[in-house]
Amino acid sequence: MSSWQRVRILIDESLPVELADELNLPDLRTVSQIGLKGLKNGALLQRAEALGFTVLLTADQNLEFQQDIPGYALSVIVLRARSNRMEHLRPLIPAIIQGLSLIAPRQILRLGA
Repeated sequence: MSSWQRVRILIDESLPVELADELNLPDLRTVSQIGLKGLKNGALLQRAEALGFTVLLTADQNLEFQQDIPGYALSVIVLRARSNRMEHLRPLIPAIIQGLSLIAPRQILRLGA
């Protein structure tokens, strides 16, 4: 994992909860697990940061254009796949793991097609 701090990952509701099981990483939660389901992007980023999450994993392609990501202490990994179904996300898992070790605070990392 990244050396900049202990990595705490939050999976956005734009991704299936099964991704959390398949990643099988410590300090990984879904928005549903922590009661943040339904929050809009800005509110979600603020709450995630306040709760100590360091990386938001999302499929929301517009997030970086709607929010000032460098204005938050956390980083965002945007997954680009044919769909948000596990069969299309599964091939990105090695890239996600690698990305978590490389990403720095306030960065946006795009993975996939």
